[in-house]
Amino acid sequence: PLGFIAASLKQAKPTFADIIEHLKIYQATLPDKTEEILDHESEIDLEYTIEDLPKMLDSMTMACDRLKNISTSLRTFSRADREYKVPFNLHEGIDSTILILKHRLKANEQRPAIEVITNYGNLPQVECFPGQLNQVFMNILANAIDALEEWSHGRNFEEIQADPNSITITTSIVDKFVKISITDNGKGMSEEVKRKIFDHLFTTKAVGKGTGLGLAIAKQIVEETHSGKLICNSVVGEGTEFVMEIPVF
Repeated sequence: PLGFIAASLKQAKPTFADIIEHLKIYQATLPDKTEEILDHESEIDLEYTIEDLPKMLDSMTMACDRLKNISTSLRTFSRADREYKVPFNLHEGIDSTILILKHRLKANEQRPAIEVITNYGNLPQVECFPGQLNQVFMNILANAIDALEEWSHGRNFEEIQADPNSITITTSIVDKFVKISITDNGKGMSEEVKRKIFDHLFTTKAVGKGTGLGLAIAKQIVEETHSGKLICNSVVGEGTEFVMEIPVF
């Protein structure tokens, strides 16, 4: 259905352009308009309609493109893993996760938008289980958003604008590992919390809001399933960084 709508819009745009051009020729060559024509022009606000219609078509085309991107991202994010590892572009997995979380990054009544900064290196495709690594990206990025939401409580809009909430994702090759760093500039965590952050069932969230499973599962996926490493660096008042290293085979 989306392909049909997009294709129809592509055909409709030049058709409407032709009709509008034909209408303009009528306007130019028919100086003595009848009262009926003048009344109808006024009633439908013809000049505004001629100007606005192409914009409406452009908006619908943009909406189709956005839906297509979301559909592609969901397919990338939710791809079923096979029994063996397959080559995967990690940047595609990260980008699809960011797009899925976009609604949580937008500005709201309490705070401005959370900015996501990507500093991508030149990575090769990595032999992995893509669905599982996408789950890791989702857990870490959702936690970063939660931390920034919590950090925003008690600060007013102007204070947050002066020091904007942001998440920075940096990727690089270090030795024979792909290194992925996901950093937020939230309130950070104490040494005590940092020591427990990957513990099974440990959570800092309110009752009913966190299971304490997300980061424990993320560590298991990275370290046990992919023979990599997942560590957390955090300083109170400065933010938190999760560093993931995945071997390149």
